[in-house]
Amino acid sequence: MRHGIDDLLTLMQVLRDREQGCPWDLRQNWDSIVPHTLEEAYEVADAIERRAFDELPGELGDLLFQVVYYAQFGAEEQRFDFADIVDTLTAKMLRRHPHVFPDGTLASRRPPGVSAEEVQTQQVNSRWEVLKAEERAERAVDTPSVLDDVPRTLPALSRAAKLSKRAARVGFDWPDARGVVAKIREELAEVEEALAAGDQQHAQEEVGDLLFAVTNLARTLNADPEQCLRATNAKFERRFRFVERELSAAQRPLTEASLDEMEAHWQAAKAEEKQSTHS
Repeated sequence: MRHGIDDLLTLMQVLRDREQGCPWDLRQNWDSIVPHTLEEAYEVADAIERRAFDELPGELGDLLFQVVYYAQFGAEEQRFDFADIVDTLTAKMLRRHPHVFPDGTLASRRPPGVSAEEVQTQQVNSRWEVLKAEERAERAVDTPSVLDDVPRTLPALSRAAKLSKRAARVGFDWPDARGVVAKIREELAEVEEALAAGDQQHAQEEVGDLLFAVTNLARTLNADPEQCLRATNAKFERRFRFVERELSAAQRPLTEASLDEMEAHWQAAKAEEKQSTHS
């Protein structure tokens, strides 16, 4: 028998039951679960990037379980429950897709025979941003900002991309990628200046500015900086493991190998990857 969402919600209720529940689950709260939520989201991304689709249902289930956790906390405190989450999400998506659901209801979906391609993409995106701006304005307690609702808990690289993208939408941006490259050179020069002055704290601040500028370059190239860096992390790991294997085969402990030896193996790893790509 296949389990459904009601089974999952019941399972969570039992885990959190004061008499029958699990001691670990009973100790959890809003704050303690957040790190697990972030970890599960990254594991979903990792499975997709590796094209490990056989693992994906399990990883998506782990992520869904985080939502069920928060729904249970909300129900226990009489704030909201899982049904409220589903209702809020569905209503928001209906509201944001008037080109598909003209009356804001599931029953008012676009008539058969009218393809999505016939709807102007720019008009859709524009309408989406207007609706999101209206939602932000409704939630704002101070002066509304285009930067409202960019989560502070996002990884710094992803948040930098979102912040700069929001600013760019209202014209606060370079005209092209060359302007961003010039900014990167400017920020790098300021890092070098701080290092030359021996001011480590200032150098750290300038490194932050440099990273922000590089993030803007990725955005200008329509690339996700987080994914760019994840790909580079994977590449670095792959090449460094090659270096380790080669040194091990030569019975050379990693800690005793010279930098020149490691660099030679590193270049061999790059050459092997290049040959494999073109083969």
